[in-house]
Amino acid sequence: MVAQADDALFRPVRTGNPFEETVERLLQAIKLGVVAPGDRLPSERDLAARLNVSRVTLREAIHALTEAGYVESRRGRYGGTFVNERLPKPRRTPKRLARELGDGLDDALVLRSALETGAAEAAAARSLSAAEQDHLRRCLAETSAAKLSDYRRLDSRLHLAIAEVTGAPSLTSATADVRMRLNELLDAIPLLERNIRHSNEQHEAIVEAILTGDPDSARQAMQEHLSGTAALLRAFLS
Repeated sequence: MVAQADDALFRPVRTGNPFEETVERLLQAIKLGVVAPGDRLPSERDLAARLNVSRVTLREAIHALTEAGYVESRRGRYGGTFVNERLPKPRRTPKRLARELGDGLDDALVLRSALETGAAEAAAARSLSAAEQDHLRRCLAETSAAKLSDYRRLDSRLHLAIAEVTGAPSLTSATADVRMRLNELLDAIPLLERNIRHSNEQHEAIVEAILTGDPDSARQAMQEHLSGTAALLRAFLS
């Protein structure tokens, strides 16, 4: 059975700030492509139980995301809460975001490298089920065929899929958390055609190493991939 990213993202929130954490978890699922534009969120009853919050808190969080332009509610037999086809664009420039993040940028990049190279290595060291292999291949194919407007989301989804197939939900959660720290910065820098081609080639090398059970190659390929992304971020934010 494939470990689903929504299980990691829709985990119980801490009791201190249930509203804020509920908004954060829902935004993670939307921004990282776990729930795609046009898709419906799990039912209110299911989400409240999985997040361990009251339905009142969940409704308040959904209302906040509706006001912000991320979701819409539909009535009727096939109703529910749906992710908007067009998501709000970042309102801050890359340099402003970098200033706000400050020293946290290097911290996030180092943490991401440690988590994701480890995830690639751990995934390659496992004997993956047929479902897990298919999950990786499908996410890779969707990223490779993505339109520019969908690329960041599907790229995030592929990286989460690699964490998922390690069989460690905590690693998936940590990977999602650090991706969100960098998400606005990644969304704010331009998508370069040459870089996308190179990224897709690196994605293929990573997935191939995982599927053939080569932990060293998987780790190295992921490290090269993340180093390129970090270099682009620093270049556009300097």
